[in-house]
Amino acid sequence: MHEFFTQYGLFLAKSVTVLAVLLIVIARLAGATMRAAPSTHEHLRVRKLNRRLRGLQRSLQAAILSGKEFKALRKQDKAETKLQEKQGSARRRVFVLDFNGDLRASAVTTLREEVTAVLAVATASDEVLLRLESPGGVVHGYGLAASQLARVREGGVKLTVAVDKIAASGGYMMACTADQIIAAPFAILGSIGVVAQIPNIHRLLEKHQVDVELHTAGEYKRTLTVLGKNTEKGREKFREELEETHALFKDFVHTQRPALDIAKVATGEHWYGQQALGLGLCDALQTSDAWLVTTAKDADLFEVKFEPSRNVSQRLSGLLGEAGTRVLDAFTDRLESKRFP
Repeated sequence: MHEFFTQYGLFLAKSVTVLAVLLIVIARLAGATMRAAPSTHEHLRVRKLNRRLRGLQRSLQAAILSGKEFKALRKQDKAETKLQEKQGSARRRVFVLDFNGDLRASAVTTLREEVTAVLAVATASDEVLLRLESPGGVVHGYGLAASQLARVREGGVKLTVAVDKIAASGGYMMACTADQIIAAPFAILGSIGVVAQIPNIHRLLEKHQVDVELHTAGEYKRTLTVLGKNTEKGREKFREELEETHALFKDFVHTQRPALDIAKVATGEHWYGQQALGLGLCDALQTSDAWLVTTAKDADLFEVKFEPSRNVSQRLSGLLGEAGTRVLDAFTDRLESKRFP
């Protein structure tokens, strides 16, 4: 009996500990959410990146330089700041946007707002840098995202797209709208192709004597189904639609980058940055960080992010969702990604 109560006490203590940890985690996430977005109303967040880059540099210099040397640098900073204030609007401006793509291209919701805001103030001497990361997704979602970027060029503002990791399929559809594409040496570009995959469990249902009725008006209202019996005629129509979509994709890319040998690059294959440069899929090998550091010398850099309105529960669920996505992505990367041995 004594042993039973001992074991029960240990079990109870573990349960209370786990519950306490969960409550602490939830409380911290809620606190972080409130701090990160104190306003529940939509707003545009603008951050000057020149100050951030200078702050990183000065933090390190403060640690490695003598007091006299660092003081001289601070004096130099003040002189440069006064000079920039005198120059005023004469300095070139670069607006930095981010697009982290998922299957549905859901980031287009904020991208369209950011583009609208930038075009309201940008002039022909300004520039937009989009840091793009996307493996592609649904055609209509990425078609809209590419159209949002096309607005920048149509507005007479130069557009540069930076690909540090991946811009494939729909991601490359977006990238090719730019005046200039820069890519890291091992960034993935291309994958100009279309893919569709539909499971069919008709035979399983038939085996268990389950009937599925599907009624349509229009010969090709439904070509392939998950539950019903697929026909060869339906398969042919489905493949025909894929080919038509691929043709539209190729035409779009070729219109944006006419120098491309579209027959060579529109095979559905992807290439790393070094290979993509030789094929004309990008214009230079450079990371977005290197580009920003170089450009900051003679331009003002403004990071622009649209924050949609969200209540506390939405922000908390968003944080939990992002954490879950990061864990899933890490697990998937381990299983599927190409890597060095």
